[in-house]
Amino acid sequence: MAGSEAAWQAAQMGVPVVIHEMRGVRATQVHKTDQLAELVCSNSFRSDDHETNAVGVIHEEMRRAGGLIIPTADHHQVPAGSALAVDRDGFSAAVTAALEAHPNITIRREEITGLPPADWQSVIIATGPLTSPALAAAVRTETGEDDLAFFDAIAPIIYLDSIDMDIAWRQSRYDKPGPGGETAAYINCPLDAARYNAFIDALIEGEKTAFHDWEKDTPYFEGCLPIEVMAERGRETLRYGPLKPVGLTNPHAPDTKPHAIVQLRQDNALGTLWNMVGFQTKLKYGVQAEIFRMIPGLENARFARLGGIHRNTFINSPRLVDARLRLKSMPRLRFAGQITGVEGYVESAATGLVAGRLAAAEKLGLDLAVPPPTTAHGALINHITGGHLAEGASFQPMNVNFGLFPELDEAPRQDPETGRRLKGKERGRARKQAMARRALADFTDWSEAMPLPMAAQ
Repeated sequence: MAGSEAAWQAAQMGVPVVIHEMRGVRATQVHKTDQLAELVCSNSFRSDDHETNAVGVIHEEMRRAGGLIIPTADHHQVPAGSALAVDRDGFSAAVTAALEAHPNITIRREEITGLPPADWQSVIIATGPLTSPALAAAVRTETGEDDLAFFDAIAPIIYLDSIDMDIAWRQSRYDKPGPGGETAAYINCPLDAARYNAFIDALIEGEKTAFHDWEKDTPYFEGCLPIEVMAERGRETLRYGPLKPVGLTNPHAPDTKPHAIVQLRQDNALGTLWNMVGFQTKLKYGVQAEIFRMIPGLENARFARLGGIHRNTFINSPRLVDARLRLKSMPRLRFAGQITGVEGYVESAATGLVAGRLAAAEKLGLDLAVPPPTTAHGALINHITGGHLAEGASFQPMNVNFGLFPELDEAPRQDPETGRRLKGKERGRARKQAMARRALADFTDWSEAMPLPMAAQ
């Protein structure tokens, strides 16, 4: 995500770019193709609400910057309620085709096994969480610091025709329309209390993937916990998380309130594949199929892909990189994407957008500032470069959220139309809306400070 967006931004500014991609020559543990910007976990870019959600704000900022990743996602969107989800194969194929066709971009399929040669004067290392071991070792040697790591997990995907729709039903929570206007973007499977508790017992008792000794102290990323780890934290944890039974009514039993509800989200444009929402797991394959078929409606489920787990690597960005994402000990190298300690497709692509523009501006002899911290891009980069890290706090992966933004000079207290005093949730929503408006206005000013992209000239 980050490398593709960085290359696109620099090339659109007229700067020649070479993409060095090892897939096609050397595979990773989780990628299945050699396509650029392949989605290996969820097919969702999360909320597309740019009025009250920080993720939606960063989506809109990327659109305004003439980005590649989010506009391509828009063109390959599949129904997902208020989220922006994509047909993963169509999306990555389109990103690859766009980069291959760009006159300023050359793609070389090769593994970089050490620090880039000294005559490469402007390099962006956007190798993601599955960085080549040789390159990761070279970075560790240069920085003098061990890599940091966390586990990330993959959710299973089920064939639609194996889901029993006499039990399951289609509906989005609270019938909320998604970006495409749909209000029934999810498939829902209800569990009563007995089935829920039996399911929790099976998750806890199920055989898990064993870790190597060197992996045992690696933490999970809190925003993507394996479902069995959530179950182990308390029997009600899943009911207040991905299985919460709110905002949905079962048309097969409208007078009965489910104890918990499992949701599936469309994974491809044809609608033949559906992703189990929140079901990332480290259960062994045979156990997964057995346990997940305990869910009503999935008794005969056929799995296109089972869940899995992999170890992600990231650097200690607050200590190692400056505010412009350059390695302090070797400023010709920039870092972008998950290797910097951001978490998520969108956040990775956003750091790539900024890194690409900053690198291109330097090559063109232009002075471009980092996006201000009032923007989603700027808030995220400010965090990973130390701006929001408390004294003595440890650095861990972070999604974009309004907690990273500077507070408003004055928080909204009244409805602008009626003058009525805002309270509780209303005031919180108004605060988010004000922060979102400020972010988009400030980002537009930052983006327009650069030369127009090639496509607009």
